[in-house]
Amino acid sequence: MEIQRLKGTAHSMASLSKPAYTILTNDPSITAWGYAVLTREGKVLTIGCIKTKTEGKKRRIRKGDETVRRVSEINNVLLGIIKEYDVKYILSELPHGSQNASAAVMIGVVTGVIQTMSDCLGIGVEWYSEGDSKKCALGKLAAAKSEMVTRMKKQYPEAAWTGVKYFDEAAADALAIHYVASKQSSTLKLMR
Repeated sequence: MEIQRLKGTAHSMASLSKPAYTILTNDPSITAWGYAVLTREGKVLTIGCIKTKTEGKKRRIRKGDETVRRVSEINNVLLGIIKEYDVKYILSELPHGSQNASAAVMIGVVTGVIQTMSDCLGIGVEWYSEGDSKKCALGKLAAAKSEMVTRMKKQYPEAAWTGVKYFDEAAADALAIHYVASKQSSTLKLMR
């Protein structure tokens, strides 16, 4: 498992005392889970990507066991983030579509991770589609990943972007979910 976490700039972190209300926003995926933690005002505290790798063939384990191991890695990182930042609300992209049975299983798994954390920890959650975020951020439903990265870098310049393609794409998609929620969520409006 490879976890890349980057906190906001020293200036943005130093100017913030412990935020009263923090939001975890997600681009869920079994291979490269993008996330960001923001204040209720929309200041980025950290962005990251939880990258899990398949090791089944190398370790000679069953595919189902491999999936469970990867989910456990994701759970442990997310629970650590929730605890460290005292997360009070969760936003997430709702995965959609699938090309095959394996992809359908992964959609169910990553959706279950977020919803279970919400249910077990008593943290509210809102779901948005990829189309919602693209339409809100870019004004169109079809867009390249690089377009979203460029747009989110402008919207959240304080985020610690890496230049690593998969990292920035996952983090940008997570931030895009926050962006659409900031425009459409009555709950986020009440938080401000």
